[in-house]
Amino acid sequence: MRNIFRLLLLLTIPFTANAQLTHRELLQRSSAQLAQQLIPQNQFKPFPQTPEGWRALLPDTVIAKLIRLGETALKPEFKGIPATVMLEFVRNGNRTDYEKLSFAKRNQLWDLVLAESVEGKGRFTDKIVDGIWSISEESFWGISAHVGAQKAGAGLPDVQDPIVDLFDAETSALMAWTDYFIGPQLDKVSKLVRQRIRYEIERRTLNPMLTARYGWMGGGNTEAKLNNWAPWIASNYLAADLLIEKDEAKRLNAVKIASKILDQYIDGLGTDGGCEEGPSYWTAAGGAVYDALNLLNDATGGKLNIYKDPFIQKMGSYIYKTHIAGTYFINVADAHPTLKPDGLMIYRFGKDMDYQPMMNFGSWAYHSFASEDVGYEQFHRTRGLYNMVALKACAAYPAKENDVADMWYSDVQLMASRSNNGLFLSSHGGTNGESHNHNDVGDFTVYADGYPVIIDVGSGTYTARTFGKDRYKLWFNTSPFHNLPTINGQEQAAGLKYEATGVKYNQNGNISELSMNIAKAYPAEAGIKSWQRVVKMDKTKGVEVDDNFETVAPVSSLTQSFMTVCEADVNTSGKITFTLPNHTKIYLDYDASVWTASKDKMVLDSPEDQGLKHSWEGKDIWRVLLTFKGHEVNKAVKYVLHK
Repeated sequence: MRNIFRLLLLLTIPFTANAQLTHRELLQRSSAQLAQQLIPQNQFKPFPQTPEGWRALLPDTVIAKLIRLGETALKPEFKGIPATVMLEFVRNGNRTDYEKLSFAKRNQLWDLVLAESVEGKGRFTDKIVDGIWSISEESFWGISAHVGAQKAGAGLPDVQDPIVDLFDAETSALMAWTDYFIGPQLDKVSKLVRQRIRYEIERRTLNPMLTARYGWMGGGNTEAKLNNWAPWIASNYLAADLLIEKDEAKRLNAVKIASKILDQYIDGLGTDGGCEEGPSYWTAAGGAVYDALNLLNDATGGKLNIYKDPFIQKMGSYIYKTHIAGTYFINVADAHPTLKPDGLMIYRFGKDMDYQPMMNFGSWAYHSFASEDVGYEQFHRTRGLYNMVALKACAAYPAKENDVADMWYSDVQLMASRSNNGLFLSSHGGTNGESHNHNDVGDFTVYADGYPVIIDVGSGTYTARTFGKDRYKLWFNTSPFHNLPTINGQEQAAGLKYEATGVKYNQNGNISELSMNIAKAYPAEAGIKSWQRVVKMDKTKGVEVDDNFETVAPVSSLTQSFMTVCEADVNTSGKITFTLPNHTKIYLDYDASVWTASKDKMVLDSPEDQGLKHSWEGKDIWRVLLTFKGHEVNKAVKYVLHK
């Protein structure tokens, strides 16, 4: 079954934040001879255009699979999307209904196109034309949650003011690949079909991008830090331009525009190439940079190639270094806790970087999570094409999980460490003004034997509230529902100024620890002078969290939260027992003279909460709460987790 939910987590209003960029300009510095290097449009042939060409590259099983998917796609009719479905977003915050209809049409068209491309008998062509025409008749190729970027604001799309969002660009790339793969067959139906494709791509994407100053581009600010929208859109914009634009001067100009966007995104990353949006967003961030690099490499005959640049290698390796176990990855901000990693893409990225551990990890992921989805992307379709071509090589490459023992990304202040007996710890400092922010400075997570024990709940289903003024009314975005203290009734506040200070990481032998002062993550009303938190992994013993605080006045109230999906027994004074699915027990020791323990099951009844049920596979989510008995001005407290 196609895993739509994980991808829906990536649909977001773009954030930009003012931050000093590091002007690497990797692409622009490497493209001085781009005009001479760029292969003309009519000679750009990155993939086979005949069934014979595909059969030389793909296993017979894959060919058969593509044809079966195409046969299934012959059945549904392509239908229009009602205006009232578009209006649901402004009326009740629902964006999902529109997305289901829009994405289904595009997936159906793609299945038909691939089937016709590998079979070549013409039996899918008429249905493909139906899909092209239906999508061309849509007023907006993006989604209801994003149309608010137009001058008229949110609601119905203004066809006189086309804007480029994630899915406008996705659709343009889809239509361009359709033209590339089966253009001659379309001409047999009518010469107007391909003409319509080019017209719509130019009107909706290529022309607006010439003068665009969208928020996802920095709003005209070339010093703005960009998020995953930038490389995701740029990669699809590149595909549409390289495949469709016949005017070579315009085509070259679009490549330069895309390169500037990609450079600005890359320049906004820190020295270690970390992704502050988390691993599930990396697939649309660093992963999308790689998609664009694939196209640029092929469009220049390998002359524009920065795969082996040390910074690209840092950015790329983030995905495997943040792996916990199985489908679990470190999740921060809105990132999803589970991810079926795209092993084919990871393998290819590692190969292009000449980085064997990542190739091993990609092969491991491919063999571990191979499904009907592998190689056939619903989004990032260019990636899916490159993946299919790599199937044979990836399948034959030695598979190895290659989990790192210790990890530190200084730019996003994220650490992780593994014990000798199956414990995993991650923690981070950072700020509460990051992209897809949760108020979670100083949070930590613990896994045991590959199972979650102390968790970051993650993000629920996206609605209008997710990126609106009510974002921090959603409980899972707030610090009381992370593994953090609530001090004098005050939780952490949102904004760049609410941050960890004095952040230090140390790894020495069996000890890995992150120390930070999280006082500034709270508003002044919390009355905190200092809150020094040290999160430590002793590989021979377990996890220890030490909090040493000083307040302006004696604390009136203090609680410490621990979020979990485990069975949690709080009835033994000084010890909380978490039971894993494999019946292993993990213990959290605390000072019973200082704290009392209780627990509450989270009620998941809001529209936003429904995504959490999927994230945690229907498990109950609990908050274990320690309540402070005293009223001291300063105190040192400790929590120890061990087997």
